[in-house]
Amino acid sequence: MGMKKFSGVHTALITPFTRSGLVDEEAMARIIDHQIRDGIDGLVPCGTTGESPTLSHAEHDRVIALTVEQSRGRVPVIAGTGSNATSEAIRLSQHAQDSGVDAVLLVNPYYNKPTQKGLYLHFKAIAESVSIPCILYNIKGRTGINLETETLARLANDCENIIAVKEASGSIDQMRQVIGKNLEGFSVLSGDDNMAVDLIEAGGDGVISVASNLLPHMMRIMVHQALSGDIAGARQKESLLAPFFEACFCETNPIPIKTAMARYGWCNETFRLPMCTLENEAHRKKIFDALEQLNLPWTKV
Repeated sequence: MGMKKFSGVHTALITPFTRSGLVDEEAMARIIDHQIRDGIDGLVPCGTTGESPTLSHAEHDRVIALTVEQSRGRVPVIAGTGSNATSEAIRLSQHAQDSGVDAVLLVNPYYNKPTQKGLYLHFKAIAESVSIPCILYNIKGRTGINLETETLARLANDCENIIAVKEASGSIDQMRQVIGKNLEGFSVLSGDDNMAVDLIEAGGDGVISVASNLLPHMMRIMVHQALSGDIAGARQKESLLAPFFEACFCETNPIPIKTAMARYGWCNETFRLPMCTLENEAHRKKIFDALEQLNLPWTKV
């Protein structure tokens, strides 16, 4: 199908809400424009960081359409359309395709814990329902099930539009196993900012990033240094950013990153239950201290 390989930094976008709890389309448009101005390689709406489990189907569809509209083809849009129900994931993926996205991101089915056979049949059915690229999203910590490397390789070989994986298993060994399969035209993207350089050094292609919501330019520099072979330079940036990477997960994502975004005026500190504001206020200091150490010229938008 001649599908291009995905690489670089793709931001797992937050979904900003108004103080009354509605999707804040104006704030989202500002965030998207800022991301593109700062050189991000792609945008990922309606993932974990976008609080997708709390969006209605209509909101989910609208956030994806808005991202496509605001991006205006300047960067690829990879829409989160996974579900634990195959039929629902198919509907979401087909709507995203109709909205003009460049690819869909399909998380492991959560809660029902399918077998590897079930995972294969699930992802195959979704891939066959659309013609655009499909990126699988392996995150056992959120879904309770691991997409084994052999299952992933089988899917990539059997479905020509399954062209990448977001690997958030937390295991660099599993990431290396996937890379070691040498799947033609297949991208391996980290799902963890703190493992992005490790993954690229092992032969991977980039990251779907949480931290780049607030630091798109710095994340781009780090990742592209690594991709160009300047691992030492990338490691220097990584060491500067490490405290913020850690702070981004001091509580459940996206609570910390959205708290940081709110401080600098990008959104309200508003969540959808059961997500809520920080449980431990000491974590607020940890987040802000990590940012202040970077000595960046922060200004309100």
